[in-house]
Amino acid sequence: MKSIKQSIRGCSDYLPEYMRIWRFLETKIINVLNSYCYNEIQFPIIENTELFQRTIGVSTDILLKEMYSFKDKKNNSITLRPEGTIGCVRTIIENKLNSITENRLWYVGPMFRYERPQKGRYRQFNQLGIEVFGISEPEIELELLMIFSRLLHDLKLSNSVYLEINSIGSKRARRLYIKDLVIFLKKYEKKLDIDSKKRIYTNPLRILDTKNKAIQSLLKEAPVILDYLDEKSKFHFEKLCLLMNKVNVKYKINTRLVRGLDYYNDTVFEWKTNSLGSQNTVCGGGRYDTLFQQIGGKSTSAVGCAVGIERLILLIRKESMILKEAASFIDIYLFFLKKEIYFIVLKLAENIRTVFPTLKIKIDFLVSNISNKLRKANRCNTTVALILGEKEVLTKTVLVKNLKNNMQMIVSKKELIKYLKKIFF
Repeated sequence: MKSIKQSIRGCSDYLPEYMRIWRFLETKIINVLNSYCYNEIQFPIIENTELFQRTIGVSTDILLKEMYSFKDKKNNSITLRPEGTIGCVRTIIENKLNSITENRLWYVGPMFRYERPQKGRYRQFNQLGIEVFGISEPEIELELLMIFSRLLHDLKLSNSVYLEINSIGSKRARRLYIKDLVIFLKKYEKKLDIDSKKRIYTNPLRILDTKNKAIQSLLKEAPVILDYLDEKSKFHFEKLCLLMNKVNVKYKINTRLVRGLDYYNDTVFEWKTNSLGSQNTVCGGGRYDTLFQQIGGKSTSAVGCAVGIERLILLIRKESMILKEAASFIDIYLFFLKKEIYFIVLKLAENIRTVFPTLKIKIDFLVSNISNKLRKANRCNTTVALILGEKEVLTKTVLVKNLKNNMQMIVSKKELIKYLKKIFF
């Protein structure tokens, strides 16, 4: 039996150093999304199991193998959300928000899938979801791609990822394509692995994104879905490519890109990296214009994407030069040289926090010599140390040491705020 001192397999503990990067990333995300006028939304991590059964697809891996489902005390079947889009759409329908002309929304939160854990793939993981409802034009797909492109730029990761796009057309186009794809695959059935042999009869599109090199080679001769698009889907995809060319968004058309959920139509896309092994998709999404009707709402144009937070953090730690900005630091470190001075230092710290609420201020509660305290402050990447002893209390002054340039001076308490303002602002 596994020790209760260990976390559940596939679930991670996020320690302070990791969370500093997380919050740094979160700030970057919020700044970018605010600049595009997207609004935050949140919804429960549990939903009725039927919601996912009706929308994800009966033959997808998520529905067949990966969902965390259980019965509650009233025998209702409940599922921990495996992804965010479906819950977001349910929220819009229930709260009648799709009566508004358009919605541009985002959310961040945990998702759950019973998968084999490995680097970049966990049983509890976090995603940023970006969803747009009520806009059918390809310009909004371009906007989504530009949002993530800007985030990558701000994280100094633009050279670490590449964009692949495809169109999977309408349901009718996919039916015609799947029919011919199955005919092709059956000719080579003996050469397929066990999973692919099963998928011929359950979900043949999923064979297209196999990691098996031999099957990838075989698929080079397979029919191409772009040849099956109707005029509407073809025009939509060609216009998107034209728009991307005009604004210099670099991309590659991958005709085998299909995504893993059945609710997609027309445009699909993935941002990938070569730095994270087999779990190489950092952001994926596409258009899902039929999802509202599947859940019971009115027909609504929709497009969105999901960004893997843990994978993005892995990439930041490995590739980005921006990591120094997320490092731990202290703005002001306060020391007192006698215990009796503690309350004076405490009051001083609170006064500074009132004037400068964004500064990180720490009080050292241990009494020791100045050299030890300064070494400690330097290890914490401190900008300024404020030191108070008996002499400073009597003269109503503070010894201020700038640890970035090693200069120090005695400043009166009355002038301290003005002095700190010069340093930090």
